[in-house]
Amino acid sequence: MSESNISAQNQSTYDVIISGAGPVGLFLACELALARCSVLILEKAENPHSPLKQIPFGIRGLSTPSIEALYRRDLLQKLQLHKHFNNPHHNTKKGAQRQGGHFAGIQFQYDDVDMTTWKYRLSNSTDTSLISEMQELETVLTHRAEALGVKIIRGLALSGFHQTADEVAVQAGDQTFTGQWLVGCDGSRSIVRKAGGFEFAGTEPEFTGYSTQVEIADPEKLKPGRNVTPTGMYLQSQPGYVVIQDFDGGAFHNSNQPVTLQHVQEVLRRVSNTDVTLTALHIATTWTDRARQATTYRNGRVFLAGDAAHIHAPLGGQGLNLGLGDAMNLGWKLAATIQNKAPEGLLDSYYAERYPIGVQVLDWSRAQVAIMKPEPGALAVYAIIRDLINTSDGATYMAGRIWGVFMHYDLGSNHPLAGYSVPNFEFEDGTTIGEFMRDGRGVLLDFNGDPSLKTLAAQYGEQISYVSGRAKEQLGLSAVLIRPDGFVAWASDKSPDHNGLQEAVSRWFVCD
Repeated sequence: MSESNISAQNQSTYDVIISGAGPVGLFLACELALARCSVLILEKAENPHSPLKQIPFGIRGLSTPSIEALYRRDLLQKLQLHKHFNNPHHNTKKGAQRQGGHFAGIQFQYDDVDMTTWKYRLSNSTDTSLISEMQELETVLTHRAEALGVKIIRGLALSGFHQTADEVAVQAGDQTFTGQWLVGCDGSRSIVRKAGGFEFAGTEPEFTGYSTQVEIADPEKLKPGRNVTPTGMYLQSQPGYVVIQDFDGGAFHNSNQPVTLQHVQEVLRRVSNTDVTLTALHIATTWTDRARQATTYRNGRVFLAGDAAHIHAPLGGQGLNLGLGDAMNLGWKLAATIQNKAPEGLLDSYYAERYPIGVQVLDWSRAQVAIMKPEPGALAVYAIIRDLINTSDGATYMAGRIWGVFMHYDLGSNHPLAGYSVPNFEFEDGTTIGEFMRDGRGVLLDFNGDPSLKTLAAQYGEQISYVSGRAKEQLGLSAVLIRPDGFVAWASDKSPDHNGLQEAVSRWFVCD
């Protein structure tokens, strides 16, 4: 640990205080600390490990933007769990169907996806999706955060805060901490959001979801996998691990009643239309498809990210990926602001870019719930969607949305690559552009060795790395400007438009 990071831990005022040490808060802390900001995380739970974060409850699917973000920070190779699972993308058994994902429980097949339509997905791109576990991901991010000098205090929850024009004073227990900025990554019941007066607008739930570990006397009565029924949905992922959706308008979840063995059996029997018998209930938690989003992600020196900013049904597992995207987007912008290297409006672009992505994900979740309702009209639409998904065009569209390949920011450029994640260009020596992004800087990629581009990058000091070389798959490009989060800010197919490049650079970076 460097001396600067050690001193950061001992100082009385932090650059950023983060409430919540889940994956979003930890990843944001890593991004800030990578840019040499001092960071304090306050986490209410004393023990970071819980049964609900472990297999199978803690299993999550990482989408393309999350995988690429972890790869660009040299964190992807530290995740091991996915290597021990039978990843459906890598199932090579003869005749085996490779499942690519689902929409409202309707599976699409990996082999039906036509990736040739995705021009900027190169042959050496990272996987489009990976299985991960919450506990493993948090462990990897915690180790990285601590190595970068982030201070994490567990068992101490934020209870309130007061902000001035210059700082935020945070109350936690009988202690007060001071930071220049505060970020709420403290989940769906965020204290930061409530204390900060953020409006949380949206729609009420249609169902109560149950995640359970049970003992079943007659498991053969339940079909394996995901089953949509006329009264709901149930999923048996492993023997004894059952997920149920009961379309009760969220009544049971909102009642705060204890989840008993008798209740789970009654719901499971009704939803599965069987007389299955449960003999023991070991773990149970409930959730809903309530879909809400903060109408702004910033109030003065206070920001929201992850579930604190948006909640929705966990159908398709997009909540974690949405939160990690928030962290990657906010981290470098907040760090640049702290270091007085932020152009005007840079912090405002966090909300401008991430809010529309949140809207898309919430609507995607609502659409799935709408066709899963136990109603004739919904079941009719469900059947049509199922038929469409079983076509190549349908599977390709679903994959692009679910895997995050289509994710795009409107950055005001006419180039078709601008606003998308940078392709993982591989150079003649075998290195990739992702490896040049591990330090969290922007990159000016010059395929033609233009001296003027090298001079321009040098004017921005450590903010922009200049990378020159020929790529194995160059896609007809001559130069690309990449933001620290890996998204393309500007690109050129021919001789660079220097005025356009200068305008793009000035929008995201400040000249030294």
